Amino acid sequence: MGGNGEPGKVTASRLARGAYLYVRQSSLRQVVENTESAKRQYALKRRAAQLGWAQDQITVIDTDQGQSGASAADRAGFQRLVAEVSMGHAGIVLGLEVSRLARNNTDWHRLLEICALSGTLICDEDGLYDPAGFNDRLLLGLKGTMSEAELHMIRARLVGGQLSKARRGELAVPLPIGLARDLAGQTVLDPDRAVRDSVARVFAAFGRTGSARAVVKEFAAERIAFPHKVRSGPDKGATTWAQLGHCQVLRMLHNPAYAGAFAYGRRRPQQGPDGRPHLHNQPQDQWTALIVDHHPGYITWDQYQANQKTLAANAAARDPDRGGRGPAREGPALLQGLAVCGRCGNRMSVHYHQRAGQLAPGYQCERDAIEKGVRRCQDIPGHDIDQAIAELVLEAVSPLGVDVAIAVQTEIEARAAEADQLRHRQVEQAQQRADLARRRYLAVDPSNRLVADTLEADWNHALRDLRDTQDDYDRAKQRADTQLTAEREARLRSLAKDFPTLWNSPTTPDRERKRMVRLVVEDVVLTRDGPSIRLDVRLRGGTTEQLAVAAPRKSYEAWQTDPAAIAELDQLLDHHTDREAAQALNAAGRRTGTGLAFTTVIVAELRRQHHLPSRADRLKARGMLTNHELAKAIGVHPSTINIWARNGLIDSHNATDKPLRMFDPPSPQHPYPSVQQGKPIKDRAHARTTTRGAV
Repeated sequence: MGGNGEPGKVTASRLARGAYLYVRQSSLRQVVENTESAKRQYALKRRAAQLGWAQDQITVIDTDQGQSGASAADRAGFQRLVAEVSMGHAGIVLGLEVSRLARNNTDWHRLLEICALSGTLICDEDGLYDPAGFNDRLLLGLKGTMSEAELHMIRARLVGGQLSKARRGELAVPLPIGLARDLAGQTVLDPDRAVRDSVARVFAAFGRTGSARAVVKEFAAERIAFPHKVRSGPDKGATTWAQLGHCQVLRMLHNPAYAGAFAYGRRRPQQGPDGRPHLHNQPQDQWTALIVDHHPGYITWDQYQANQKTLAANAAARDPDRGGRGPAREGPALLQGLAVCGRCGNRMSVHYHQRAGQLAPGYQCERDAIEKGVRRCQDIPGHDIDQAIAELVLEAVSPLGVDVAIAVQTEIEARAAEADQLRHRQVEQAQQRADLARRRYLAVDPSNRLVADTLEADWNHALRDLRDTQDDYDRAKQRADTQLTAEREARLRSLAKDFPTLWNSPTTPDRERKRMVRLVVEDVVLTRDGPSIRLDVRLRGGTTEQLAVAAPRKSYEAWQTDPAAIAELDQLLDHHTDREAAQALNAAGRRTGTGLAFTTVIVAELRRQHHLPSRADRLKARGMLTNHELAKAIGVHPSTINIWARNGLIDSHNATDKPLRMFDPPSPQHPYPSVQQGKPIKDRAHARTTTRGAV
């Protein structure tokens, strides 16, 4: 099939280039023990010499000893060989067999393509091949396919036994810290009490805080060391104590072994674009094996499932889409992670500011502001909103609220029971179809293969439908397991009595209040609509509540005087001066926006700010005259008007807090005395005589 007897393949142009011998064995153990294979590979140098290449033209590439041929990744020798061929330096490539060069069809056919383009021959123990020729290329392709299939069969034999033991839960997989094996090979809790207590504290801390980061901070704050198991080196298997890390907490929380379950196949390797295998986490329903209650654990399986939901929500909170709530953290904002913008639908972040010496929360929708440089969608103060939510939570957990919840729970149980019956009927129908298909298949004549094959396919299809229907029923039954027992009802009623005391206790941390809120509230949509803020509250269980909170005044508005006081001042100025109006406001218990008593200066400033006419302006608007204006109107000297007013002969009105008075204009209702021009009245008696004479 090839070799010296094939004329025309070994040409002068190919002899002018080098010969490259590739030597590889898959493992270091093979390198040490399978020496005969290495001798056979190195003996191909004589084959190259027989074909016409000089000894100094033959290059041996054996740097990939102990490397698997499943991929070209991490095989520097193979990559060097491909580079030499692609640059036209190689006239022939020698290898003991195809599996020595590559066990991956992608790498093998890429090498064939490059050899065909550069005119490079390939030689193995069986013969000499020209990849540019159809027959040789076809034969090399078949050899590559067989080599890859051989690798698959080897892996199947090696892995098959492991998978079989894993499905039975008998495979000895590495155990995490806190778990060990006894003399019988059974998985038990670590016999070291200190190790057990440390592991148990991690799960207890996460149950309290709901955050892996909070667990790390708690261990660091209390200076608690955590055990670590040495995985390699001379101290392999020993236990050391060091600081607890965030990654280690996450690994523990995600590991079902701590819940007493045996799991295998949680991560599976997949070859990436670089040719290297990468481990990818698999969904729980795609694990190779999962056996619950396989061994003692630190938490229950239900607690493990709840922890996974909490971790998923925490991870979603850091996602750019902000699809999750995140764990409850420090700070008084009750809606941290629960507030949703009513305009754009994004999660709202929490910001704090000092108000009256205390932290005051605010909820801001700033995703578009950060990404696009536009204005914030909404910026809503949170103090009054948190108070409304607190009242709603206390009402929901009140005895009346518990009665309603129990009634709703009873109705939910009735609906769940009805739905369970419907799903069970579907399972029964699928079972009947499978039994019918089985009987039809068993009743057919085996010699009639066409009919038998069709009926067998129908039976298999019915069995698959039965299995899928049964799986759907089991999953739905687990989700619908909401039965309210007498014990749970008693606990609910007890909680309703103690909950307000616990909520209002000054020793209750803000983090715990947030976690209480999350037990009742799913999320809250905030929408600012003019002078009010609308709260659309979605409660656990699907019910909704709508609340309205008055929008708080801005900071500068908090220093402004009450509009009711301004309106009262406007009425007082019709009959009082600034000083008199200030005295009347103080007597009525009014105060300024800063809490001060009213003064003449404050009233004058308020008049200016709110554009209120003064007492004098109001009198002028009613037609009142000053002493000069009245004196001119009736033909007397202004001093005469002053004397008349001082002696009570005519009516006057105080226009300001200074001695400025104003008078009614002359009219039949307000007649004024007349005297000779230039002769002012000297005293009150003379003024009365003059007045009587004038009359």
